[in-house]
Amino acid sequence: MGAQGLGTRDIIGTFYTRLQQFTGASWIDRVSRYFESDQASETYKWLGMSPVMREWIGGRKAKGFRENGITITNKKFEATMDLPIDWLRRDKTGQIQVRIDEMAARAVSHWGSLLSTLISNGTGETSGLCYDGQYFFDIDHSEGSSGTQLNLLAAAQVAALDITTATKPTATEAIDAILGVIAYMLTYKDDQGEPMNSEAKEFLVMTAPVLWAPLTKAIFGNTDSAAASNVIKELEKDGFRVSLAANPRLSYTTQFVTFRTDAPAAPFIRQSEEDITMSAKAEGSEYAHDNDAYQYGIKALRNVGYGYWQYASHSTFS
Repeated sequence: MGAQGLGTRDIIGTFYTRLQQFTGASWIDRVSRYFESDQASETYKWLGMSPVMREWIGGRKAKGFRENGITITNKKFEATMDLPIDWLRRDKTGQIQVRIDEMAARAVSHWGSLLSTLISNGTGETSGLCYDGQYFFDIDHSEGSSGTQLNLLAAAQVAALDITTATKPTATEAIDAILGVIAYMLTYKDDQGEPMNSEAKEFLVMTAPVLWAPLTKAIFGNTDSAAASNVIKELEKDGFRVSLAANPRLSYTTQFVTFRTDAPAAPFIRQSEEDITMSAKAEGSEYAHDNDAYQYGIKALRNVGYGYWQYASHSTFS
């Protein structure tokens, strides 16, 4: 049915229905934790990790907290569609409905856009400071008893990142690199010097489409380049999982990021003060009278921020 049969109530109702139907990129929930907000900004305190068990000698020994943290300020986002009334009257092919569906899809994908900007900026090229005051992907993270640590990885840290052609890793090279990066992530320590990822079993590798094909062979193929069993697939027998996401918003050519996805916390924070809402200037409005058109707009108050850098690494083939 064309949009000529839809009034403003129908259009707004259809938008919200489509909004619920679209799920967005599957990686969004896996790399970020969602928080509701009721004010202009929220401050998240990183109070250090919970105390480790110790032998009871001389009574209890209470542990104080560190107070690193970040403040995330909500921002207002909008998208508005202007529809001439004549278009609505003439539309017999449902093109207006398609535009409404697209607006709902773009609203859902907005979280992915915001998070992709965090990932791109995380190396410090433009911004990207996390709770410890360092760039999210950096070479000198340090807090408490952790020692100096880095999650901006190259061949100096993971030898398997040095391959024959940096833009075209073979399946074997990619398998070795991914496993090498994960092994390196298992060494990350918290502010008490305790391992952060000792129980890690699930990881997500993300890259730009240009590297998606070779990394797909590495993660999902049954064999490596030499027709031997794929170690990543073999590890699934022990409950170890590596998945892959292609992110067209990243401009990587030789890079990929790896996230731990089974931790209680997450690499990123999604914060929402007001979810997606739609409003209209339509039938009977002054705007419709003066412009012979209707406007349908959506709005949200939200933002994103950096969480635990220890659950993420940025790696570069060379």
